[in-house]
Amino acid sequence: MALPRKLKNMNLFNDGNSYLGIAKSVTLPSLGRKMESYRGGGMNGPVKADLGFSDDGIQLEWKTGGLDLISLRQFGAIKAAGVPLRFTGFYQQDDTGEDSQVELVVRGRHETIEMGDAQPGEDTEHAMTTTCSYYKLTVDGEEVIEIDLLNFIEKVNGVDMLEKQRAALGF
Repeated sequence: MALPRKLKNMNLFNDGNSYLGIAKSVTLPSLGRKMESYRGGGMNGPVKADLGFSDDGIQLEWKTGGLDLISLRQFGAIKAAGVPLRFTGFYQQDDTGEDSQVELVVRGRHETIEMGDAQPGEDTEHAMTTTCSYYKLTVDGEEVIEIDLLNFIEKVNGVDMLEKQRAALGF
């Protein structure tokens, strides 16, 4: 029997600024694909064709304690990859002591900033949803997934999934 790797600690960097002690939580992006069912003659059931990424896009949700002026000043960023964020996490298995360093780099812009409740003597937090055009997940120094929607790049486990499509399109 084995125990799973659990997040023991984390940090978030916003445009190079460390949020150590400020970042309260980070919801890492869901990765989704747009799939369409197809069933033709001679098929006993449907098979879903992969049509690329989901229309839901890639979103990072995160919360900070207190007043976050850096994020507020970034609201309305013009460039689709205008806000760089980097999550770092330390994961560990309690049965073996084995650890993993996880890094997620995204670039995008803030879709929503929730200011939270303002009440004297109570905790204050901001909740941000950042819509991302770039995503790169690295575990223990190994690049696992890289997605660059603006530059037509999708790499999974070192395999360039769009290489042949880029060549066919002439770039």
